[in-house]
Amino acid sequence: MSTLRFHAVKASLERKPLKIKDNQRRSEIFGENVFNEVSMRQYLTKTALNSVLEAIEKGTKINRTVADHISAGMKEWAITKGATHYTHWFQPLTGATAEKHDAFFETIGDGLAIEKLGGDQLVQQEPDASSFPNGGIRNTFEARGYTAWDPTSPAFIYDKTLCIPTVFVSYTGEALDYKTPLLRALQAVDNAAVAVCKYFDKNVKKVNASLGWEQEYFLIDSALATSRPDILLTGRTVFGHSPAKGQQLDDHYFGTIPGRAMSYMRDLEHQCMLLGIPVKTRHNEVAPNQFELAPIFEEANLAVDHNSLLMDVMKKIAERHNFTVLMHEKPFAGVNGSGKHNNWSLTTNTGVNLLSPGKTPMSNLQFLTFFINTIKAVQTHEELLRAAIASASNDYRLGANEAPPAIISVFIGAQLTNVLNELETVTKGKLSPQEKTDLKLNVVGKIPEILLDNTDRNRTSSFAFTGNKFEFRAVGSTANCAKPMTVLNTIVAKQLIDFKAEVDELIDKKEMKKDDAIFNVLREYIKTSKAILFEGNGYSGDWEKEAEKRGLSNNKTTPEALKIKKAKSTIDLFESLGVMNSVESLARYEIEMEDYILHVQIESRVIGDIARNHVVPTAVRYQNILIENVKGLKTIYGDEFKNYAKAQLGLIESISTHIEAINSSVTEMTEARKICNKDASLEKKADGYCNKVKPFFDTIRYHCDKLELMIDDGIWPLTKYRELLFTK
Repeated sequence: MSTLRFHAVKASLERKPLKIKDNQRRSEIFGENVFNEVSMRQYLTKTALNSVLEAIEKGTKINRTVADHISAGMKEWAITKGATHYTHWFQPLTGATAEKHDAFFETIGDGLAIEKLGGDQLVQQEPDASSFPNGGIRNTFEARGYTAWDPTSPAFIYDKTLCIPTVFVSYTGEALDYKTPLLRALQAVDNAAVAVCKYFDKNVKKVNASLGWEQEYFLIDSALATSRPDILLTGRTVFGHSPAKGQQLDDHYFGTIPGRAMSYMRDLEHQCMLLGIPVKTRHNEVAPNQFELAPIFEEANLAVDHNSLLMDVMKKIAERHNFTVLMHEKPFAGVNGSGKHNNWSLTTNTGVNLLSPGKTPMSNLQFLTFFINTIKAVQTHEELLRAAIASASNDYRLGANEAPPAIISVFIGAQLTNVLNELETVTKGKLSPQEKTDLKLNVVGKIPEILLDNTDRNRTSSFAFTGNKFEFRAVGSTANCAKPMTVLNTIVAKQLIDFKAEVDELIDKKEMKKDDAIFNVLREYIKTSKAILFEGNGYSGDWEKEAEKRGLSNNKTTPEALKIKKAKSTIDLFESLGVMNSVESLARYEIEMEDYILHVQIESRVIGDIARNHVVPTAVRYQNILIENVKGLKTIYGDEFKNYAKAQLGLIESISTHIEAINSSVTEMTEARKICNKDASLEKKADGYCNKVKPFFDTIRYHCDKLELMIDDGIWPLTKYRELLFTK
């Protein structure tokens, strides 16, 4: 074991146990550091409180005078909690969160000062917009941008700082963040869903999209992680031979949580409770040192904010426990990577989950309406939904036998498949009383009562119905949930608008009754959406062939997947619903393509650096040791030394072969990178990095990993998988 690795492991083993906090009811501390309705009732005037509540519930604007009262109350609350600073907390297109802290401090002359947070400071601030990705919306010399308070997501305190969730827009008004398009998409699906709900219940006035994410991650000893330059720079290991024992025994999954990991989880969950993040589930995942946590469902905007905040908090808490959190989709070869399943549904202000099957004909008709329209939306926009989860890091995970393939398909189970088949065969036109009654009967050959969990789950499906929600399983673990949620809510909103127009036309022009019109439209959707439904093994080669016959896209790489984002149909879709204008859509396409290029470029440089400056010199050093050994044997045995040095001579030859392959591959990869960098076309550059540069990664890795098995463990420069994945 190398000196660096020895000291890293020694530091891990000598670590003192961390003190676990005393048990406390979570309900007692939940939201303690959140400026929620309970806190607002204590610190705001009735007028100010009502203004905030109306902004949350109805989207009404808060005038500046009332904002002064809100900011004063928010400041007083924050100070009582020990806060000294405030910040507008936003989510730029970097994928991370951003914040600039200002003190509650202002001089008033004569050597005096006060704590202050004015309404203007609450409502709007001006960070530098030129230093964040903007996709050409702003010139580098045009720096002005604005953050604006989002009252629908409550302010919170973390690390003595009052964090105020905000949107981030440019001086010219275009969105430069993930939150703004998401809020617009949520408004679009709210309006569209309410209009359709009126067919069934006139009391429905609002529909919220809800989200329950599941966050997978790895915990690695921070000393060991620091010893790996690839982990520090790319978030994953670019080299590393699989250990003798990995996940093949299935002994980690749902096993007893290791003590040190449990200590981290308890600390993390305590912080989540204070911040109002309703985490509920924790467990070991499939791979060694891999874990998952999941919350209770929330309104989608708040859920997205909570997931973004959680990823920050996870990293900070990990430092206290001498852990490094790896959220890369594929940090280790040969073991499962990490995803972030997005569970999505729609709920009315009357408390009805629109994707929850019912026990009466009318409730089932409502369920089937939203269920079938969602499937139809995915069928129509499957390529756009694939683009929503595209990234350089997620490319390593999609299509592996651990995550859904790049082909988008919908799994609904055997019973619901039968339900749709029955609906398709109903005579076109008016429904008979018997057919309407059959909606609630569990009779063979008729439409049954639809129950929760009526079928098994399909882990190979990217978009699966799981009882009362759809689970988008292909989202990457590093992703901001706003990206897939913006697309999903937008396409469902568009589909519901089209559906209502078709139903109303049948009612008006053909004088059909409402229920008959709904069934006639749904029946046609069932027929046109069959291609997206798939119940089998998504990992099989046969499915790829079948998907191609069905006309489904199979965009395996990010450059392929992202091209749909600049298509006229996509731009028109977002513009028609006011989610993004053409400038914002094209800007995001450019940003994501550039992000892909930069990620592959960085990994290429890291691979070349480690291969030539760490692996090859170590191989040469060990080869010299072997050569000296062979020389000694020759001195002792003379011309017969080869009989005693066969293994050493074979190793010397093999090492030379691998060194030559590494060196030539790194040289070719570097030249390919230089050619790509000269290309002015963003598409050609991305395609070049994908198809000309990235293929060298596996070749170089193969030879480096072979050397790892040959070279003396005492001088190998990189911490090995068995140390990274199995250190407690």
